[in-house]
Amino acid sequence: MLYRIILEKRELNKKMIAVLLDPDQCKGSLLSATIAELKTATPDFVFVGGSHAVNSVNSIIEILKEETDCPVILFPGDASQFSIKADALLYLSLLSGRNAEFLIGQHINSSVSIKKSMIEVIPTGYLLIEGNKTSSVEYISNTRPIPRDKKDIALSTAVAGELLGMRLIYLEAGSGAKEVVPLDMIKHLSTELSIPIMVGGGIGTEEQLIDAFRAGADIVVVGNAFESNPRKITEFVNATRKYQ
Repeated sequence: MLYRIILEKRELNKKMIAVLLDPDQCKGSLLSATIAELKTATPDFVFVGGSHAVNSVNSIIEILKEETDCPVILFPGDASQFSIKADALLYLSLLSGRNAEFLIGQHINSSVSIKKSMIEVIPTGYLLIEGNKTSSVEYISNTRPIPRDKKDIALSTAVAGELLGMRLIYLEAGSGAKEVVPLDMIKHLSTELSIPIMVGGGIGTEEQLIDAFRAGADIVVVGNAFESNPRKITEFVNATRKYQ
């Protein structure tokens, strides 16, 4: 099971990197270039999904499974993005917002199908953090992010998710964020939580990647930076491995 692998690597203090692919963006020549890089340097996981994915996730997952050895995990924006072809599903609940549709509503729409599929489900507390840019998640979900300087609010929200049974906490500044999740916020949460922490949004340099790891992130998620330059995948994967 992939979650068990996450826990084992965390126990050994091995940091992980996930490449996030949006089916609406990663297609054609970009998909081909991305596949080539994934064959050269295999990340720990490939996440597939987006806040407003229109194209089916099935086709890109099929290609990834056929062409690479990467574990594929669904990162769905809503129930329509569920696919039995993935290895696992991040069952995301937007804990930072107050919109019931993204706290539990979309989950109800897909719960029976997910259970019948026998796919590995990883309950994940999703915290949107202010990144000084209105993100797609913020717009689609009609919720406000947690302010960058309110690390205690982020901590209380994350702990509530842990107590509710979440197995991961994901801190995201939003796709293409101008500022990444504050390092002091990551550190603040990492000292209090007993479950793994993922961090993403706006990370575009190896320095930002390493800084997130040093602050306490177990998994760093990168997407937009690879859309503009797929060759960065190899650089980021190598940097992650060297950090161990």
